[in-house]
Amino acid sequence: MQSAQSVVNPAQSLPDMPGTAMGISDREFRLIRNLVYERFGINLTPEKRTLLVGRLRKLLRKQGFGSFQDYYKYLLADRTGHALDSLVNRISTNFTFFYRESDHFTFFLSPVLPEMVKRVSGEKHQDLRVWCAGCSSGQEPYTLAMLLREHFGERYAMWKAGLLATDISAKALETAVRGVYPEEALEKLPRPLKRRYFRKAGDGEYGVTDDIKREITFRRFNLMNKRFPFKKPFHVIFCRNVMIYFDQPTRDALTRRFYENMVPGGYLFIGHSETLGREQSLYEYVKPAVYRRTGFVK
Repeated sequence: MQSAQSVVNPAQSLPDMPGTAMGISDREFRLIRNLVYERFGINLTPEKRTLLVGRLRKLLRKQGFGSFQDYYKYLLADRTGHALDSLVNRISTNFTFFYRESDHFTFFLSPVLPEMVKRVSGEKHQDLRVWCAGCSSGQEPYTLAMLLREHFGERYAMWKAGLLATDISAKALETAVRGVYPEEALEKLPRPLKRRYFRKAGDGEYGVTDDIKREITFRRFNLMNKRFPFKKPFHVIFCRNVMIYFDQPTRDALTRRFYENMVPGGYLFIGHSETLGREQSLYEYVKPAVYRRTGFVK
């Protein structure tokens, strides 16, 4: 097996192919589709074939690959993980904005937060745990951190109420950690939040204040991991507009892992275009795209 240092870049051995129409065979599509499904859980249906070619053709030409078969071999040979990172960045759509699906944030602020706070108040460390799984470029976890500040006010320092925010895309996480966004990305954000938690960062850009940044832990994490490494369960999990990429067996397996890492009665928020299905019994339906983990006795 080759080490990362000994992998030969195909660009060094294949001629550049400017202007060549590079299609993908049935076998090549199947190989890449199966690899993507195995590593990331993303289900590239036949309808996504044109999208895949469109997003990768330029990369293949630039790096000198003669075919999708050559590219597939390179993905397997690269032990650094950079090639797969580049692939998933291109085939996933990291589209989001502040206060997307705003009714979820309203519901999080009340009744979810007061309910969870009441439950945790009797605990020794008053540790309220929130996870944004699939946080993209950071708008969702920053919004939740602002709402936590709004809810607790001066009492915030008494609580361990930070957030974990994870994503598979290293590129999206770089933007999230930087925390700087164009002004139009803040259009739907309530003005009081924009005024309190953002500062001008340049021409037409605004940056999240440092006190909010400090409350969020950003990590790269693959939701397809068979076991999650968390020591304590979460009270709230946001995983919105992520499962649209998955088939039903993958969704079922993921929501079970969420269940295993959530307190009884904890809340799961998913995207409005997603559903857990009527056959599942791990969660109770609360309202559109909001579910509650079973097992909590009032």
